[in-house]
Amino acid sequence: MNPLKKLAGDTALYGMSSIVGRLLNYLLVPFYTTVFATGEYGVVTKVYAFVAFLNVLYTYGLETAYFRFAAANPKNEQKVYNTTTTSILLSSLVFSGLMVGFATPIINAIGYEGNEHFVYWFAAILAIDAFVAIPFAQLRLRRKTLAFVGAKLGNIGINIGLNLFFIVICKGIWDGEFLPQFKEVIATFYNPNYGIEYVFISNLIANAFLLLFLSPYLARLRFQIDLETLKPILKYAYPLLFLGLAGVTNDMLSRVLFEELLPEGFYPGRTSQEALGIFGACFKLAVFMNLTVQAFRYASEPFFFSRAKDKESPALFSDAMHWFVILGCFILLAVSINLDIIGLLLRRPDYREGLEMVPLLLLAYLFLGVYYNLSIWFKLSDKTYFGTWITVLGAVATIILNIVLVPKFGYVGSALASVGCYSSMTLVCFYFGQKYYPIPYRIWADLGYISVTLALTYAVMQIQLSSQLMATSFHLLVIIAFLLVVFLIEKKRLKSLKTNER
Repeated sequence: MNPLKKLAGDTALYGMSSIVGRLLNYLLVPFYTTVFATGEYGVVTKVYAFVAFLNVLYTYGLETAYFRFAAANPKNEQKVYNTTTTSILLSSLVFSGLMVGFATPIINAIGYEGNEHFVYWFAAILAIDAFVAIPFAQLRLRRKTLAFVGAKLGNIGINIGLNLFFIVICKGIWDGEFLPQFKEVIATFYNPNYGIEYVFISNLIANAFLLLFLSPYLARLRFQIDLETLKPILKYAYPLLFLGLAGVTNDMLSRVLFEELLPEGFYPGRTSQEALGIFGACFKLAVFMNLTVQAFRYASEPFFFSRAKDKESPALFSDAMHWFVILGCFILLAVSINLDIIGLLLRRPDYREGLEMVPLLLLAYLFLGVYYNLSIWFKLSDKTYFGTWITVLGAVATIILNIVLVPKFGYVGSALASVGCYSSMTLVCFYFGQKYYPIPYRIWADLGYISVTLALTYAVMQIQLSSQLMATSFHLLVIIAFLLVVFLIEKKRLKSLKTNER
């Protein structure tokens, strides 16, 4: 099979699972925006932004390091698996222990005094997330896609079910809306004073079920620390820790800083916390591009490492980039021009005032996906410290641009900061990549697709039609025309994918 077709197939499998999972999970967005006020949802947005930082700290680059060392020596794969998983387990117990011990100062520092139980719950959530990271990576390396997908979807399904159970069913029974005979039963575990707390509790219980889903694979784990194996892994991984921290800074810091940087009264009639809730809900509408980037990353990491010694790998990596850009451009266009419909997922009209930031976020995530493509050079050449410095540059850009732009442009300012961050990282990564690990990317063709897509998206969004039916029909025609033009341009390259030869 053509290796690009294999990559596309794996991306599609991970993508479909991610899409189904995220769409199931995304059902919670209209649900949350119905039952929670904008200020309450702002708490969820802020807490999960901090959790994203800690997730990186808990795994400290060992997931990518596992791919690197397991693929380099398949006979040593189980030892690498045992050592990395054991290392993460021990460090997670230490980190979570510290969180529990310092729960009060932690919760006071983020402004939610008296809610130490948040810290206790997330200490457990983070430990479980970290512990299963390498087992999930092993499933990807061994191409056990169905097991990977089943565990991920099972986790999401349980999370959604528990949210509905606690926030709708238990609350309805407690309030006497239905099934009053069960009130005594739910009184044994249900706290009517909890609201967003049940979002966190559902997450914790669903994560615990991951251990059950993965138990057949965890049973093969042998707890061991082989120092000869671990030392080179840690040396390779520690720059990835800083890369990851800087990367999550780029992605999440805007959500942490937004409430602080937005001048009080910037949006009339709204507090900064309410604006943060709107910002967080609209941010999730970039999920479609984010899904594509995530699915490609799941499939491409084992693909790139397994093809590292192939003489044709530079050309393969170039083609992978080209098709990713085309797919990203399609998503950017399709989502942006249909925000009038997609925005209805945000059930309360209040949440929709931030929709103008979504096309910019889609563009930012497109650049992030391009960066992930480019970053393979420093992972394959063991120069991971370059990734650290590049991502630190992005983090600095994120902080500066948010400080400058959010007070002036609000939601849009933060989205522009994301675009500036990821585009600058992409440029720097490309420059050094071509110097140390040259790959013949189709730069002008890829830039052409992005530029034309942006111009087309802007032009279509300026056209206001008299009815929703006319607007939707017009948008569909634009999308079909876009796909037709791409097909005509790429027809020869599409045919080449049907053969084993390049």
